[in-house]
Amino acid sequence: MMASIGEFDPLHSTVPATKIEVSVSCSLNNPLFSLHSFRCHFPHYPRRSFLSHSRPCLPLLSCLLLLLLPNSPSSVVVLYVQGIGTKEWREFGRTEMIDNTLNPDFVRKFVLDFFFEEKQNLRFDVYNVDTRSSNISKHDFLGQTFCTLGEIIGSAGGRLERTLSGIPGKKCGTIIFTAEELSNCRDIATMQLCANKLDKKDFFGKSDPFLVFYRSNEDGTFTICHKTEVVKNTLNPVWQPFTIPVRALCNGDYDRTVKVDVFDWDRDGSHDFIGEFTTSYREFSRGQSQFNVYEVLNPKKKGKKKKYVNSGTVTLLSFKVESEYTFVDFIRGGTQLNFTVAIDFTASNGNPSQPTSLHYMNPYQMNMYAMALKAVGEIIQDYDSDKLFPAYGFGAKLPPDGKISHAFPLNSNTDDPNCVGIEGVLEVYFQSLRSVQLYGPTNFAPVINQVARSAKEVTDGSQYFVLLMITDGVISDMVRNVNDCCAPCQHLKFSPHSAAMEELDGDEVRVSSRGRYAERDIVQFVPFRDYIDRSGNQVLSMARLAKDVLAEIPDQLLSYMKSRGIEPRPALPNTNNSQSLSLRI
Repeated sequence: MMASIGEFDPLHSTVPATKIEVSVSCSLNNPLFSLHSFRCHFPHYPRRSFLSHSRPCLPLLSCLLLLLLPNSPSSVVVLYVQGIGTKEWREFGRTEMIDNTLNPDFVRKFVLDFFFEEKQNLRFDVYNVDTRSSNISKHDFLGQTFCTLGEIIGSAGGRLERTLSGIPGKKCGTIIFTAEELSNCRDIATMQLCANKLDKKDFFGKSDPFLVFYRSNEDGTFTICHKTEVVKNTLNPVWQPFTIPVRALCNGDYDRTVKVDVFDWDRDGSHDFIGEFTTSYREFSRGQSQFNVYEVLNPKKKGKKKKYVNSGTVTLLSFKVESEYTFVDFIRGGTQLNFTVAIDFTASNGNPSQPTSLHYMNPYQMNMYAMALKAVGEIIQDYDSDKLFPAYGFGAKLPPDGKISHAFPLNSNTDDPNCVGIEGVLEVYFQSLRSVQLYGPTNFAPVINQVARSAKEVTDGSQYFVLLMITDGVISDMVRNVNDCCAPCQHLKFSPHSAAMEELDGDEVRVSSRGRYAERDIVQFVPFRDYIDRSGNQVLSMARLAKDVLAEIPDQLLSYMKSRGIEPRPALPNTNNSQSLSLRI
């Protein structure tokens, strides 16, 4: 998996020369007194936690001491990029979290657009993750370093090593970057492997094997590109099929060496090396055959034992390659993005006639709701052929009888809630502010279900629905949202404002309902307050907001199409009447 978001600068938009994949690994000094620092008292015992299967019986005192000591950090690296005009650091992406090791080698890469003519400043922060919170400030800081993308690319062999700093009086360790230009190969490989008669590594059990894949570099080093899951307590594991981009495996060079290491998993991160073998994409592409049965060899055991044969075998069970479709492929094939807006009209927003209200009707400046609508809508409408957008409000008392509604059309037309263009949405939004009474509570479910019903009628991939919900506060019907809407929903919803929305954003953990997890991450939470430019530049604030609100939509669309087996239609002819797009939930 790759973290990829391009830095948007509305004043400097140029075509990138190339895409660079940056891999990250670390050698950390644990700032906490760790289990590793205590092992010197027991030189005869292997580096494992007390709870791992293979540890021999230790004296009782030793066992108790080891249990009380903290283990190595569960680390993650966060990349920040610096804006060209503002010099502000913005989060670009994060690696996966790796548990219990001082030497993490991350699989998830950072893919950046490289501009030779620009100085692209990068900052890498390393954290010890000890809670499930996605708020990085809640985790322990382990160190950081600064560099430019040019420094990484221009270093010998595309490999740059830097010292981590940032904790006074502490040596934090080092961080290593490797960079490689990505090929244009768009194929995706799906494969499954199994093993037979692997070496037994655990004292009280068999082994808990997993595979680690590496692609070779020109300087003879290797870059990690995939890890399988761990199969517990077996010498004959069958791993689940997995999918990997061919460019991640070999970057389009079919004869490039692919090294596969076989490990026995241990709880404390000190996994035991069972053995290794090498192959290539071209060999894998032969599929299940005698060419794809590999002897797992352990060089140390081979050097010590004259009768050593191998440490087991790994067999390729299946291999297939498919073309990876892009967001643009679907758009060029006529897929429409249908965009619906829902606006919070609850009383917690404040009186629209008062400057403190988020709905304040300032004759000289747009309020926050209008800014969010205009920022996102002006991008979305370029992908909507008819430029008709359904627009709803929720949480207000409606004239003439004062009935509370949580899904009322802003244009007052229940049969046709469509507005012409984003300007039309803004017009009916301001009209509604003058006619309805802000009330409550903040119920999302009615409007979500309203849009979901429309979405369920289209199953051929010709349309994709996005619902933009703009709100100021906590969701009153959170349980109902999770149970009845988000988990079963097969499309997308995202919201630019509300702390409670973090619970619905599935970036870290999938939304669940009665034990059933959403099949895809369908929520994007974006807090608008984080995008307000300190200088008061509304254009810059809107550009930043739109970028992050819309960032996940292409991947969401691709995920939906793939899960339904839908392929893009042939590109539409380039005529003056060619269609464009529109978004949806």
